[in-house]
Amino acid sequence: MEQLISWSSNVIIADADYLDKVAFDLIVNFERMIGRRIPPADLSQWAVCIALDGGLRQGDHDTQVVLIHDRQRPRMENFKPGDYEKELTGMAFKDGQLGEFSLTPIAVEPMVDKNDLLLDILGTVCQQKEVKRVMVIPDADEGTLYEDIRETLRRMDDDSKRITVFAMQPMPGGNFRQEILGYSLMNALGIRAEEIG
Repeated sequence: MEQLISWSSNVIIADADYLDKVAFDLIVNFERMIGRRIPPADLSQWAVCIALDGGLRQGDHDTQVVLIHDRQRPRMENFKPGDYEKELTGMAFKDGQLGEFSLTPIAVEPMVDKNDLLLDILGTVCQQKEVKRVMVIPDADEGTLYEDIRETLRRMDDDSKRITVFAMQPMPGGNFRQEILGYSLMNALGIRAEEIG
């Protein structure tokens, strides 16, 4: 957390291992369905799509992308770029419509629970006055993480923040917006609507 001393006004917090797993599942399923090879997802395109789905509109914004991953997984296999240490740590990219995106991978040590870390970062980010928009991509498929996020956000009584939680299917509501994660991933994988329609 010490590497995240100053926060951007827009923050994306993602369980990168879960994100990589979902991208893999989409690649396998859609390659069979549409009959062509699907390359790894473009990480910058995915981040831009998440920001748009999270309500960011055209302008010169700063967006921080926090990628939480297990230390024994040094890269995302289904994204380009994907190597945390060599390609992502301390890197940034500029989008012509939305401004700068800075990438911050955080490796989870074996004695730390990744979901607890995600909740800690979410709680910290939501308490920062400079943060206006938060987008969260948790592994909400198993366990109680989604309910824990809902409880964490229920305690945040701050109407000045727009918080969006992404999942692969609609989840029970909370005091935040929801979006479907698959749309941003399909875009980043280059899967076009007309191919599956």
